[in-house]
Amino acid sequence: MSAIATLEPRRADGATLVVIFVLCLLVLPARLAVAGLPLSLTPAEIMALLLGVVWLCAQMISTAGVAKGGNPVRTSIFVYFVLLLAIYGYTTYLYLPSDELNLADHTLVLYLGYVGLLLAVCDGVSGRDRLDFVLKAIVVGGTFAAIVALLQFRFEFDLTEYMKIPGLRHSSVEEVPTVISRSDLRRVAGTLGHPIEFGALSAMLLPLAAHLGFQARSRKLPAKRWWVCAAIIAAGLMFSVSRTAVLGLAGAGLILLVGWSVRRRLVTIAAFVVFLGFMKVLAPGLIGTFYNLFAGAGEDSSIMFRTHDWPFAMREFGRSPIFGHGLGTWYPFKHQVFDNQYLLSLVETGIVGVLGFVGVVVTGIVIALRVRYVSKDPNVRNLGLTIAAALVIPLLGAATFDMLSFPGITSIMFLLVGAAGALLRFERAAQADRLLLSSFQEPADRSRPLIVLTGNGQGSARSGSS
Repeated sequence: MSAIATLEPRRADGATLVVIFVLCLLVLPARLAVAGLPLSLTPAEIMALLLGVVWLCAQMISTAGVAKGGNPVRTSIFVYFVLLLAIYGYTTYLYLPSDELNLADHTLVLYLGYVGLLLAVCDGVSGRDRLDFVLKAIVVGGTFAAIVALLQFRFEFDLTEYMKIPGLRHSSVEEVPTVISRSDLRRVAGTLGHPIEFGALSAMLLPLAAHLGFQARSRKLPAKRWWVCAAIIAAGLMFSVSRTAVLGLAGAGLILLVGWSVRRRLVTIAAFVVFLGFMKVLAPGLIGTFYNLFAGAGEDSSIMFRTHDWPFAMREFGRSPIFGHGLGTWYPFKHQVFDNQYLLSLVETGIVGVLGFVGVVVTGIVIALRVRYVSKDPNVRNLGLTIAAALVIPLLGAATFDMLSFPGITSIMFLLVGAAGALLRFERAAQADRLLLSSFQEPADRSRPLIVLTGNGQGSARSGSS
């Protein structure tokens, strides 16, 4: 019988639903929302809410294969969401204008979806192979977004304008252009909502693509496809013409270079040099533009705009330092714009919200690094390091733009935190299996009493020397 004939169809599980979410998030344009709803929700956001409902129902039964029990990642998201509910309750108990109240309701629904997404990945992905399936979908989706960005940048062709699907409409953010000019170059967003978001997200996906390439090579599987994806995603990062993307990639790269072997570091640095040479030919002037972005940072108007509003933000924060003005209520058409998520969160959710947000991401980083140092599998160790490096990017990017206002990068951030929790669960199971196996392989201790089950199920002790 051939190998194809022996393959059995796999039942859909939590990983299958997460992959559908990922494709909705990265393949469909971020501007498309479901028509006919009172709230502006994209297909990916509705899928995230569905994941939360599935997780909740699965927790009520014991036959769905969803993990239960303690997990630091699950604890961190529970604490964060309880804090958000407290913020929402406090700020809506006070007076809020109708427009801000509607935004608070909408934002709480979005965060409910983020929580459901994280829990679905943390508890609903059944094994390492299924987690790899999710990560591959993320990289493939990011590659598609980068191809759309290539068309926007190189040929001035925006594929998203032709991606019209029945039942979907343009959301309220359609005024934001997907292509923005900077230094005679086009900054592009691919299928995402803004070039900065696209650049930061590409920086998060690039280490994942590299991990899949290294893992495939170690398993003697085809790896070229993942290196092609990595090159396309890296090119998309460049096409965003974003300082945030470069800073985030530098932070992630530093962690990876510290954790990688010397040989892998040298290969990566050489590949980076070759890639820069290729970009020099593909897009003349792009490398120089990036150099000028950092060399002239002291006189850059965008940086000055990001720093001049700090005193104003601190005054607003001082009015309600604990719970803030209200979740999602500080919007640009009415209030001062803060291109800094930490400042925006201080104003909107107070110190409580900022600590909750940072706590969730830091928990994901710590758990991923913990798996990195306790696992015996080199591929698991590299995946833990990769997830930790990717989660550093949101912490850095939050200081340069209002990151949580963009659902694309926010969703992938929560997904990777959930992946760290799932990886910890897999490693605990692997350690338990190793411990059980070693207990069977150890020679019997003759001085230890043996417990023998009698016919009525009661145990009786016999000496090991009898």
